[in-house]
Amino acid sequence: MADISFVRTESHPDLPPPKSETGILAWLRQNLFSGWLNTLLTLSAIYLLYKILPPFLDWAIFSADLSGKTYEDCTSGGACWAMIRVRFDQFMYGFYPEAERWRVNLGFLLLFGTGIPLLIEGVPGKKYLAIFVFLLFPPIAFVLFYGGLGLPVVDTAQWGGLMLTMVLATVTIIVSLPLGIVFALGRRSNMPIVRMVCICFIELWRGVPLITVLFMGSVMLPLFLPPGTNFDKILRTLIVMAFFAAAYMAEVVRGGLQAIPKGQFEAAQAMGLSYWKLMGLIVLPQALKIVIPGIVNTFIGLFKDTTLVLVIGLFDFLSIIQAATTHKNWLGTSTEGYVFAACIYFIFCFGMSRYRITLERRLDTGHRN
Repeated sequence: MADISFVRTESHPDLPPPKSETGILAWLRQNLFSGWLNTLLTLSAIYLLYKILPPFLDWAIFSADLSGKTYEDCTSGGACWAMIRVRFDQFMYGFYPEAERWRVNLGFLLLFGTGIPLLIEGVPGKKYLAIFVFLLFPPIAFVLFYGGLGLPVVDTAQWGGLMLTMVLATVTIIVSLPLGIVFALGRRSNMPIVRMVCICFIELWRGVPLITVLFMGSVMLPLFLPPGTNFDKILRTLIVMAFFAAAYMAEVVRGGLQAIPKGQFEAAQAMGLSYWKLMGLIVLPQALKIVIPGIVNTFIGLFKDTTLVLVIGLFDFLSIIQAATTHKNWLGTSTEGYVFAACIYFIFCFGMSRYRITLERRLDTGHRN
């Protein structure tokens, strides 16, 4: 028997696995056709795509109109993308003077050119890039966007479109994260006054809708200021949005702090670390890693919540698209406007989501809570 087995082994060497166990066929069987219910759902999804996708592609691409000066010029029966083409600059810059739009382009080029390398692993000189982004870029951007130092002043009433959305979202995101960390630590503080102040702040801002605090900051706050005081509307909006986001961020960070085992605190205290070293070197790095999904989710929600500034008279990206579709020349193009807005918002939100996944993989140490 031993000899026969040996002969069979020699005459029949190891064969590769069947094709049905590797490659795309294996993926399809495991993920789409693994059982009768999964197969039924897959076939139903295919049927829905068959019924929805061809008409949508015909409307959006094959029968679409790309040229024209009014809605009357769109005669093919498909999407009237001519409205997007004609109003594109306004969607991007709002009412910013055309001759000064290079300043906006330069400002965001500096932001993305120095901010994106901060998010990429292995890029040298990150310390200097961080100093520029967080300390030097804000005054540079203010001078570029608003004016001064030889540049003509562009009043904030002329800001709008995607430019305004990016300003509101970027400033609020950058300010809300450190504020949220401070309030989260304050809520867990052993000092009663600090703890109560942080609790009151968080619960107050979380218990009021954003649209309400925007209205209060824009309409009611000036009533309590001295006569003649000019408090810019966009600055008021940035302040209330930053406080609102910081309250939600504080609760996200607090969830991460509570997930850290008590032994981590005790071990750090046994080593003689001060409170700030304990938090900065031991606790916060672990807590923030745990709550990365919650942080990015808050950022995504904040980016989309910028659309609410319409109630206080600011024309962000979506608001200015809505205004364009109500113009007499483009009545009937609201669908095209909303589809275009959805694509832009999806690009930004999906980008933040994918970076979250990359960041989680980079920081993964093999531990699961």
